[in-house]
Amino acid sequence: MGDYADLPGVRTWYETEGSGEPLMLLHGGFCTNDTWGAQRPELAASYRLYLPERRAHGHTPDVEGPLSYTDMAGDTVAFLESVVGGPAHLVGWSDGGIVALLTALARPDLVRRMVLIGTTFRPASEAFVAPGMLDALTPDSAEMAFFRELYVAASPDGPDHWPAVATRVIDMWRTQPTLDAGDLAAVRAPTLVMTGDDDLMTLEHTAALFRALHDARLAVVPGASHLVPLEKPAEVDRMILDHLTGEDAGTMMPVLRAPDPASGRDATA
Repeated sequence: MGDYADLPGVRTWYETEGSGEPLMLLHGGFCTNDTWGAQRPELAASYRLYLPERRAHGHTPDVEGPLSYTDMAGDTVAFLESVVGGPAHLVGWSDGGIVALLTALARPDLVRRMVLIGTTFRPASEAFVAPGMLDALTPDSAEMAFFRELYVAASPDGPDHWPAVATRVIDMWRTQPTLDAGDLAAVRAPTLVMTGDDDLMTLEHTAALFRALHDARLAVVPGASHLVPLEKPAEVDRMILDHLTGEDAGTMMPVLRAPDPASGRDATA
């Protein structure tokens, strides 16, 4: 079951499920809560799930002006404050991961732990394996058919509004986000960075994200693409749950996390 929350920026559709500590699932670009279908049963067994659909996505209406990840993060902060009522774990996939990162930077007090799946911190031209793929994406292109169907089935703005939304989301990918290593180092939430070994983002970009974060773990899932939560749901669910419990026994031969003799702390602390 779902409902609307009247947030300052946009009237936002969301769904809830399960019980326990709050956990927000942030879907990908052009997607809806339906794409979390493989994760919801397993995660809801241990957590209270909150699944908002962002502005211009799913059941949430569009807003005037350009779309930005910063505005979407602002909506997420408002949702955490008014609906969740406090801090939560964030699991973000693709665009949802970018929104999670920006939320953690804006309001670290509202973010406990994060999982970032197929997430970039720079525009597509700097992060994608094949940046030119955006040139083939138009509202009516075959590559957009799946997303167009998701939009038409749920959007309160109607099917005729799809071209406007599709164009503005693609424009957002071309120019956003614009974080750098210094920004990422300010994130204090313990974070699991996850990617498929054949993701849209280069492994080099994902490794740079992992290395820049203050407290991070890296998971490269073999035989998986940008759709790894759909392709390898059991593995993804297990890694999410393992990370959220916060149990880390350490490794037998630490390098990045080796103790710093000068401070008596881990090198990454």
